[in-house]
Amino acid sequence: MDTAEPLGEVVATVIAGEGAKLSPADLKRFAQQAEKAGAKDVHTSWLAKGVAADILGRGIGIDTLRGALSGAIGTASLDVIVQPEATRRKKLLLADMESTVIEQELLDELAAIVGIGDKVIEITRRAMNGELDFAAALRERVALLKGHPAKILDEAAKEITFMPGAAALVATMKAHGAQTWLVTGGFSYFARPVAVKLGFDRSHANELVVRDGMITGVVAEPILDRNGKKVLLAKACMDLNLSPADCLAVGDGANDVPMLEACNKSGGLGVAFCAKPKVRAAVPNQINYGDLTALLYAQGYSEADFS
Repeated sequence: MDTAEPLGEVVATVIAGEGAKLSPADLKRFAQQAEKAGAKDVHTSWLAKGVAADILGRGIGIDTLRGALSGAIGTASLDVIVQPEATRRKKLLLADMESTVIEQELLDELAAIVGIGDKVIEITRRAMNGELDFAAALRERVALLKGHPAKILDEAAKEITFMPGAAALVATMKAHGAQTWLVTGGFSYFARPVAVKLGFDRSHANELVVRDGMITGVVAEPILDRNGKKVLLAKACMDLNLSPADCLAVGDGANDVPMLEACNKSGGLGVAFCAKPKVRAAVPNQINYGDLTALLYAQGYSEADFS
């Protein structure tokens, strides 16, 4: 999609982060900024008073409007998602799990349990920021767990907490007919119960090999890596007879970037959620301050629509 070209009606959704508030004066200022940037027929509407609102206009490119509003927002704790209005309501959610749908990085939790947390956390940080190959970094970290009892998986699972807004995101989209897939480079041991608890329709994850109650230090091949997530986007659209434009994809790490970029390039909405620096540099639509309900506001759901 050539976002520099004027489109039909374009919608910019502005969402306040924790501790921030949107005012009518803010909306008026943002609307004026959109008009200065070339938008026509600009109007605004609240999705949740003081929390989220839409600025809609015609004849302006997505990138132009995003840039204009980002300049007007400045350093305020506000997120802005810009997209064509006609296709904003999505029929498919592809969501990363760790540090996106849940608050933890579970390999880090496992490493902390066995006393090698500092070493593994640094590898995780570099891998998620794109400094290391994801599959190689996964193999390296898992190898460090070799010989430890599989019961540590249960200990790590007890630490799982859902990201604020995760339950509402999945439930609301499903209530309106969307399909929801959990797509993670983490382990199925954790992904399956997370998917069940949150109501995802399907989950895709890596398999940690356990034998005789012990972790072998091996991940079953093929590894679901950055390319695997992109492939799953195409597979989901094929299986469900959907266009990529019908898809919302969200993630935080470098291994999510190909999926998010493919979604955006095909007219869908790929969003970097509280993401690593290299991910934010690659993905223009970002949630840096709000919780996952921001993705519902971005689709035009009002607070009253949340399940």
